[in-house]
Amino acid sequence: MQTGGEQARRFPLGAAVTAEALAEDPYPIYAQLRQHEPVSWIGALGMYLVVSHAQVERILMDPRRFTVGTEHSLLTDTFGETLLTVEDPLHARYRAPFAPTFMPAALRAHMESGIRVEVDRLIDGFAAAGTAELRRAFAARLPILTMLTLFGLPPECEADLRRWYDSFEQALGNFQRQESIRTVARGNVAQFLLLIDQHVERYRVVPDERALLSVLANAPVDVRLSNEAIGRNLLVVLFGGISTIEALILNAFHALSLQPGTLERVRADSGLIPAVVDETIRWAGPVQSATRHVAVDTEFDGVEFRAGDTVNCMLAAANRDPAKFAEPDRFDIDRKGLRGHLGFATGPHHCLGANLARLEGRIALERLLARLPGCRVERPEDSRPYGSEFRQPRRLQLAWG
Repeated sequence: MQTGGEQARRFPLGAAVTAEALAEDPYPIYAQLRQHEPVSWIGALGMYLVVSHAQVERILMDPRRFTVGTEHSLLTDTFGETLLTVEDPLHARYRAPFAPTFMPAALRAHMESGIRVEVDRLIDGFAAAGTAELRRAFAARLPILTMLTLFGLPPECEADLRRWYDSFEQALGNFQRQESIRTVARGNVAQFLLLIDQHVERYRVVPDERALLSVLANAPVDVRLSNEAIGRNLLVVLFGGISTIEALILNAFHALSLQPGTLERVRADSGLIPAVVDETIRWAGPVQSATRHVAVDTEFDGVEFRAGDTVNCMLAAANRDPAKFAEPDRFDIDRKGLRGHLGFATGPHHCLGANLARLEGRIALERLLARLPGCRVERPEDSRPYGSEFRQPRRLQLAWG
């Protein structure tokens, strides 16, 4: 095993990277690493970063050597065994009962109108004010309310889900392994599992085909999961469904605030909004990375990995790779090949909720732009995204009228 000094000599750029610098503005760091150390050991994080599009894609497509299933995983430590912490065939078994709900036709039939109603209800709460802090008033609430509808949980669970989610976000970025953060998150996981168990039993007595919990509770015997497996996998769906959408909405407005001309085009033509959604995910990735763990000693592009090493595939860096996207640092909704971004990862663990994220993001941007005439970000410099794992503005003040 190499010592810290040996790693620093082998990866001098990585040795200089700090967690705070990545949280403030990771993209210049990614660019420097991509040019000189596309696979680099980051001593401050205790892991390797991989930053080129081609390399990230190769690792994510290679679950034999680079796996999600290890005791070193923060996902495993926080949520236990889920579809994001195991490989096939167990991964396929966990994913199968969920997959039909997230197909585009099913989402249009069961979720689209409900999302639209919820979006308008939230906007009703601040439309007359002429200004709103969009994260608190809208972006932080919509994905939780959507998850409650999707799962079939009562709306009064909103406050609990928000509190639990915040602790999960801390735990999944807890690379320093602070025990206090871990303890709070695991306690909230237990509360969530208890809630899910109660409602699974309720739906076994009174089914409702519109609720994912009911679908899972009454699945055919050959694919039905245990109550605990349902709950633990719903934790993954809940977390991804909140983190991605909250950040997507805020990051999109921040990006558009930097390009007034693009904002006016989108305001005049809502048909451009799907491109805004995908370009936002590429340009300002809500989820910056996909973590993998080395299953066996292996060589990768000249770097010797040891079994147990952690490799963070930087999706956000891959999406700014000039070998894949021309002028990658420019926000461009007319970009060719935009769907080639890795914002939802790829391979066996491609994001289950990608279709829901696109649908929810599209409706949110459509209705905000339509109902808040002339809406604009006040002080765009104060709405810069922040975070090295989950990246979004801490606050974003919107004004209109």
